[in-house]
Amino acid sequence: MRLAASLPVPPDLSACQRVAARAEALGYDSIWIADTGAGPDAFVVAAAAAQVTTSIRLGTAVVPVYTRTPSVMAAGAGSVAQLAPGRFVLGIGASSETIVERWGGVPFRRPLARMRETTAVLRAMLAGERVTFEGRTVRTSGFRLVSPPPRPVPIYLAALMPPMLELAGEIADGIVLNMMPVDAVPRMLAHVRRGAERAGRDPAALEIVARFQTIVTDDPAAARGALRHMFGPYFATSVYNRFVAWCGFEREAAAIARTWAAKDRAANLAAVTDEMIDRIAVIGTAAQCRARLGRFVEAGITTPMVHPFLFDEAAIWRVFESLAPAPHPTK
Repeated sequence: MRLAASLPVPPDLSACQRVAARAEALGYDSIWIADTGAGPDAFVVAAAAAQVTTSIRLGTAVVPVYTRTPSVMAAGAGSVAQLAPGRFVLGIGASSETIVERWGGVPFRRPLARMRETTAVLRAMLAGERVTFEGRTVRTSGFRLVSPPPRPVPIYLAALMPPMLELAGEIADGIVLNMMPVDAVPRMLAHVRRGAERAGRDPAALEIVARFQTIVTDDPAAARGALRHMFGPYFATSVYNRFVAWCGFEREAAAIARTWAAKDRAANLAAVTDEMIDRIAVIGTAAQCRARLGRFVEAGITTPMVHPFLFDEAAIWRVFESLAPAPHPTK
């Protein structure tokens, strides 16, 4: 299992650096950094992690394609790639209406076109080319990075539903998945394969990265209660509401959307069932969590990443230490 770690973690960048250094020492395959729109900047976290590591891969999973222009994104990715030559992966995604429209004030339109065009433009920019592009969603004229990265930067695409999964298979160097039950993985990867084969590419060459909200605990009921407070509003966004319905949670998705629209927070949380949490998150003892992650690997995930969900430092270390790929001393 190519186990990866997920950042950021609270409370600050110093904690992220401590986790990055320890994850490398513990034998984790890679570190993947989320950009939530309200937390630490993903490129800053990646740069901070690059300063305390020497060999582990660093990737964004993911940076929204609407909240930065391609030139700004290329500058950020190129800078991190200079700090971690050959170790950096740029993961991008469409994100959601909450982050893009409500928080960022940017229209959330034509996500497929935006992802396709952004990927093409970023590849050229990161290669050091002078780029002029006039697309449906992306425009730039005469841009060229002053200091391009010393080595090619792979671009991974986040995808949930069939059209984006097929686009990722067609044009991406790797795929980033999130918040799905294990039985949905083969269906998702079938669409990735379809897109890759349509473009004459080998789908087996694509790395499949997936983030899992993880709590190592002997009290699964308390863990479910904590996760429920995240899942309720998260799955109320239209992007993820449609996705979980597609994954087989039609009844839950309808109830989550209805209660969120009614501003009934208690009912919204109640609509997130224990079964839903257990099928999507990774909860339990270290052995149980390892077994759960193993089932996702069997379904086709090549690089599962663990994201400690609870926000105290002891819980964060418990996740990373107890699930570490390599033998390690007790912290």
